[in-house]
Amino acid sequence: MESYQDICLLADPEFTEQTLMSALFMKMHLALSARKKGDIGVSFPEHAKTPGAVLRLHGHQEILVELETTQWLAGLSDYCIVKPISAVPDVVGWRTVSRVQVKSSSERLMRRSLSKGWLTEAEAAQQLIERRNQHCDLPFIQLKSHSTGQHFRLFICHGNIQNNPTAGTFGSYGLSTVTTIPWFKADAFR
Repeated sequence: MESYQDICLLADPEFTEQTLMSALFMKMHLALSARKKGDIGVSFPEHAKTPGAVLRLHGHQEILVELETTQWLAGLSDYCIVKPISAVPDVVGWRTVSRVQVKSSSERLMRRSLSKGWLTEAEAAQQLIERRNQHCDLPFIQLKSHSTGQHFRLFICHGNIQNNPTAGTFGSYGLSTVTTIPWFKADAFR
């Protein structure tokens, strides 16, 4: 995984950064799903409370060129700058970038526990109060499922920096709990 490509969102008066990142990420997900190869990883070098305005693709140069030729970014060219595919500079380390599934619908979970007989109404009410006080501080991308039409948050965790890379494949979101991407400081994004 010696190459990378940054896609930087531009500020827009009509759309929020979150909205644009959701559209960009969904298009990338569809392109990676169509490839069915698991050879492209992603990261968000500006991540903090949000994913930030930069989506970074990681892979071998020929693979990133192949993805680029599919014109998967069609329709978003007015909203982002696509940087050239570049060689990875000096690596600080390697890290996983993975999806974290958060049990966000406390009411649904409690109704299910009640219907299955796992909890009494009093226990369910108490757990519902406790769960409402829990929240996830990870950055997320709001997406819409093509299969169910439901909106959901895809929470993203950038793992700890590791000394050695771990090879493997990525899912259709370009994420993995095991496979690492190189982590490095790049030039200014915009």
